[in-house]
Amino acid sequence: MRPLWTQVQDAGLTTFAGAFFLAWNLPERMQYWLMKSEPDEVSIDDLEAAPAQRLAWFGVRNYQARNFMRDAMQVGDLAFFYHSSCAEPGIAGICQVCSESYPDETQFSEHGPYFDPKSKPENPRWCLRDVRFVARSRPIPLAELRLYPELANMRLLARGNRLSIMPVTAAEWAFITTKLMGQQ
Repeated sequence: MRPLWTQVQDAGLTTFAGAFFLAWNLPERMQYWLMKSEPDEVSIDDLEAAPAQRLAWFGVRNYQARNFMRDAMQVGDLAFFYHSSCAEPGIAGICQVCSESYPDETQFSEHGPYFDPKSKPENPRWCLRDVRFVARSRPIPLAELRLYPELANMRLLARGNRLSIMPVTAAEWAFITTKLMGQQ
């Protein structure tokens, strides 16, 4: 199957609605995610402005988040792009997983913030995936997400949750995209 964004472009559906029409018609294996990024490091604006609207999702240093990215994510999966550690954290848009996992080179940069002295090039500990811009949404703050009983069990809203990558159920995805983002 061709990547979602290629299908959107080929169909002339470069609008938010076009992306979702195609997303709802993908095979059952489609999984949904929420991926957090600090906007002063990488924002939805940066992703949209990147060459080919594609960036590597680097710097994940939590084993559970790494395992989601390495073992469970698949090319074509969709994710909410979530701005964290900012004045108003919340969903800023949607991206699509567009590569298999591969080693995160920042783990080997001795003077960088993501350096891991225990990780070796012959046996890397940390991986990443590339993501592609799909759509921008109105900002949907964390406080607003907490208002809806339909999202009461969403992992993002669990007390103490600090994972940077987490699964989103199909029901949560549908609620957020249709009710909060205004898609039909």
